[in-house]
Amino acid sequence: MTTYPRRTVTIAFWAALPALVLALGLLWFGPYGARVQWTGTLFIAIVLVVGLSVLYDHVIRPIQTASNLLAAMREGDFSLRARSTGPDDDLGLLYMEANGLAEMLRGNRLEALESGALLRAVMAEIDAAVLAFDADGRLVLVNRGGEELLGAPEAQLIGKPAQQLHIADCLEGDTPRVLERPGATRWELRRTTFRQDGRPHQLVLLTDVSRTLQAEEREAWQRLIRVLSHEINNSLTPIRSFAGSLRTIVQQEPRTPEGDEDLRRGLDIIGQRADSLGRFIAAYARLARLPMPVPQPVLVEDWVQRVVALETRRNVVVRPGPSVVLLADVGQLEQLLINLVRNAADAVDAGNGTVAVTWSVRDRLLELSVLDDGPGIADSANLFVPFYTTKPGGSGIGLALSRRIAEAHGGRISLENRPEGGCIAMLRLPLGREAAGIPS
Repeated sequence: MTTYPRRTVTIAFWAALPALVLALGLLWFGPYGARVQWTGTLFIAIVLVVGLSVLYDHVIRPIQTASNLLAAMREGDFSLRARSTGPDDDLGLLYMEANGLAEMLRGNRLEALESGALLRAVMAEIDAAVLAFDADGRLVLVNRGGEELLGAPEAQLIGKPAQQLHIADCLEGDTPRVLERPGATRWELRRTTFRQDGRPHQLVLLTDVSRTLQAEEREAWQRLIRVLSHEINNSLTPIRSFAGSLRTIVQQEPRTPEGDEDLRRGLDIIGQRADSLGRFIAAYARLARLPMPVPQPVLVEDWVQRVVALETRRNVVVRPGPSVVLLADVGQLEQLLINLVRNAADAVDAGNGTVAVTWSVRDRLLELSVLDDGPGIADSANLFVPFYTTKPGGSGIGLALSRRIAEAHGGRISLENRPEGGCIAMLRLPLGREAAGIPS
């Protein structure tokens, strides 16, 4: 018998001992015969034994049952259940709570097993290499993609340090980034941290982007060739046509004033088309060779006022915002805002609309807005497509260049129609050295 049952029985025995001594004293020192005395003594002994047995069954055994149930749950066996006597009994309430705990733990384990199975299935089928390293840089988890990347099965990889696996550079540096690996393959690296058993671990995801990048590069070249072919053909076709006509005029004998006039007109058209082609090539070179930003402090209000003063067709309204200083390339920002203000002025040029510029600060971002009440945007899908334009004589380069400038400063630009009519161009730029491409 363990300490607790022995202690409980001992306490019960000593509690009953005074009554037992009194009963035996009355029995043996009273006016009773020997037969009655021995019969009474035997009866008292039987009652004592039965009482202790009942005490054991009603006090000790329920505790052992609860102990066995908790031990089974600790061992991961959630199939055992205690028989409850109902919620009105304190012991029955204990059994009900223990059974409920066992059922909850069983459900949690089943959910964890199903989630683990799903995670293993996803990791096995995912088209990327998933690797996990402990605090010492040793591999503790790898999926099928990681096995293919490292060229060995999981059993031979687990426990090896990243240095031995030749991927130590994956645990250092910025993410996400693109890594060049042997075999002319490029991998996008993403890394995060997690804790297991109280210790920090690193999770590395490597995705082969070679085919994706090659497809994007091929598509970009195809788009570029289509644009260049279209623009060059638009210039060469009339030049070729007029060159043939001018050859015929030159070969005419005798020369006539009308022929000379046609000759001059044809040469003028050839010159115009050549100038147009030259402007197109210059615009493309300007877009393709945008230099890295040279950062310097820029007071937003001064920047806006300088650009607004250049627009003479419309009186652009400036609605001042907070006093803000940017760290950016002032020349590129001026070109960006010139394009936005000019587009807004073009939108209202035919009517009596207005153009306004305002700015605010939100979440460490400058939000500068250029608003107009013109007809709005008709085709938003091609807004930032280079050389696409709906304006007569437009180059289709302004918005594409503006977006390049915004992205070079770690920002973004968007255009959308306003509910009350017109358009809003929104420029968002980070305040400080968070701008991508600006050296610290």
